[in-house]
Parts: sequence; structure tokens; C-alpha cells
Amino acid sequence: MIFIVDDSKALRERLVSMLSELEGVEVVGQARSAAEAIAGIRDLKPRVVILDIQMPGGSGIEVLRTIKQDSHPPIVLMLTNHQLPQYREKCMALGADYFLDKTIDFDKLTIIFKDLIERFES
Repeated sequence: MIFIVDDSKALRERLVSMLSELEGVEVVGQARSAAEAIAGIRDLKPRVVILDIQMPGGSGIEVLRTIKQDSHPPIVLMLTNHQLPQYREKCMALGADYFLDKTIDFDKLTIIFKDLIERFES
């Protein structure tokens, strides 16, 4: 159901640990680079992607642009340290469903996923 894209292994592990505590949530894949992300997302077809902006081999903005053009694009949560308004505006214009700052919005993920689970189940 969820695919995590971040170049930090520690952050990916923290997200997996946090999200696995939620009933109805399953992390189906992870990637640390843009190419791995696009391939994994297209292969596994998750319902939700957590995506960072900065990563090796490209950017999360490129990944966002690419996957939102697919026929059944996932819900995308941008989770980044790049909280400047121009990044938010660009990501939202490209179809991001959420834009969260890693330093202050991390705890909002649990609330967002509980809402998404309810939406998927209804």
C-alpha cells in the first residue's frame, strides 16, 4: 500500500516502524534514488508514496512529475527538509496531495494515514 522514497536509510526505517503500528497499513517497497523510485512504484503500484525532494540520481520533483502522469497515480506525500514556498507550489502544481516539512510535520503522518485508511475502506 505504501512506498517510501528517501535517501536516508535511518528515515526510511523510522517511517516503516511508525507506519507498521497502524492497522491496515503495509509498506510494500522502498527506494533511495529517483530511478529506483520510479521503477518500484510502477512495478508495485502502491496506493500511497512518501517522497523526498532531494535524492541521488534525480529529484523527488522529477519522480512526482513522472508518476502523476501514470493512468492510476498514487497519493503522494512530499516529506522534505525543503520547505520553501516555491518547492511547495511546484510540488502541489505537479499533483502532490500533501507537502510536509520533516522537522515540524512528521507527527502529522499518523493522522494523515488514519484518514487515508478510512477513505480507502469506505
